[in-house]
Amino acid sequence: MYVYMYNADLYYEECGCSIQDRLTKEGKAPANPDDQFSYDSGDYPVGPYPNGGGDSDSPKHCGGCGVFLENPLTSEGERYVGRLYLESLQTGKMSPTLAEWIAYYEMDAGDLDEIFDVEITE
Repeated sequence: MYVYMYNADLYYEECGCSIQDRLTKEGKAPANPDDQFSYDSGDYPVGPYPNGGGDSDSPKHCGGCGVFLENPLTSEGERYVGRLYLESLQTGKMSPTLAEWIAYYEMDAGDLDEIFDVEITE
């Protein structure tokens, strides 16, 4: 999934383009939007960047619409999602957002065994 960076946040491609369109209509676009080195991402969205903006320590969501950006995780990010997954197994409660992450990252209880060096039974 492609994302834009703007104002210290990540935006799904459609949201990033909408921000660019709005800023252009307001006369706030840089002189050459294609030269992304000529302006700051705090002033105008830069991108698009592939892979949800790259590896991260947690799953990322669009700063505009909230859509999951499907970014790859670092090992710390895998532990983060794994901890939440383990807690959900212990409590019997799982949020729709966590369920989306687990499905996307293709996690199962066996992954938790490896991440935390414990035996998990569902």
